[in-house]
Amino acid sequence: MAKNPHIRRHHHITLNVGTPQEDYDFHTKVLGLKSLKKTALYDGGEPIFHFYYGNDRGDESTLITCFPMRQSGRKARLGSGQISRLSLSVPPTSLGYWEQRLKAHGVPVRVSERFGERRLELAHPCGIAYELVAVSGDVREPHTRGPVPTEHGIRGTHGITVSVRELDDAEEFLSDAWTGGARRTDGLFARYEVGEGGTGTIVELHHQPALPQGSWTYGEGSVHHCAFQVKDLEVQKDVKFRLEGLGFTDVSESKDRGYFQSVYVRTPLGALFEAAVSKPEGFLIDEPYEKLGTALQIPPVFMSRKKEILEHLGPLPVD
Repeated sequence: MAKNPHIRRHHHITLNVGTPQEDYDFHTKVLGLKSLKKTALYDGGEPIFHFYYGNDRGDESTLITCFPMRQSGRKARLGSGQISRLSLSVPPTSLGYWEQRLKAHGVPVRVSERFGERRLELAHPCGIAYELVAVSGDVREPHTRGPVPTEHGIRGTHGITVSVRELDDAEEFLSDAWTGGARRTDGLFARYEVGEGGTGTIVELHHQPALPQGSWTYGEGSVHHCAFQVKDLEVQKDVKFRLEGLGFTDVSESKDRGYFQSVYVRTPLGALFEAAVSKPEGFLIDEPYEKLGTALQIPPVFMSRKKEILEHLGPLPVD
């Protein structure tokens, strides 16, 4: 069966985090990413902040987006069927810098290695697992005007790890429906790569057969989904058509997310994946480059409730 050639690389990864301020401080002041957008979640009747972080322009595969959930009181139940960790790419010569920087900010770190890659393990203040991975030859540009020197800056996503109880269905989905990338193993981990492979394309399965099922709803302390870049809306239609043709019928219609169009699929891994197409204007569609990530941008679906939303969400995080 022909593989799916359309999935290029990560587009963004979306997290359910704690408070707006602690999330903002962690990503901009500790990790040194750029604040690209402050807006609100498009789905549902209860507005939730939605923050975007990345490099200077918000290029695909540099993006982390976050829903602060503390105000809602909803907590995640961690377990299998979830994306359990996010790995970010840094230059190999920068691991020492990052170890010192994280410790100086009170962030505990652990040095480890997987698939022959040296890495620092850490956690978001809400508990989500992160890794900084030493990657050679990553040409993606970091944020150039933040607190982290450019030579040490985070280049973008490296990989995601999904905890699974069973491997067969998960591997079939990744091999036949999503990637076709070469499979490698390291102990309990199996690695796949989408598109042309390499950093920013990796999906790892962590085989944990005794781990109970985790929650899938919005809840603090969990990864909500991972989006993958596809070329255009026609390709996105092809991805949806192919998924449904293979029997993966839990696939959404294309949804307008303001800065990109999205199709979602609940995968046999349990994790929610997305095929995303960026709009030509990107994050400049509603504010100029000089103002990116400063003012709250109300989604059009909520514009008539702007005053109510501002009162409900409370203050934006401050620098």
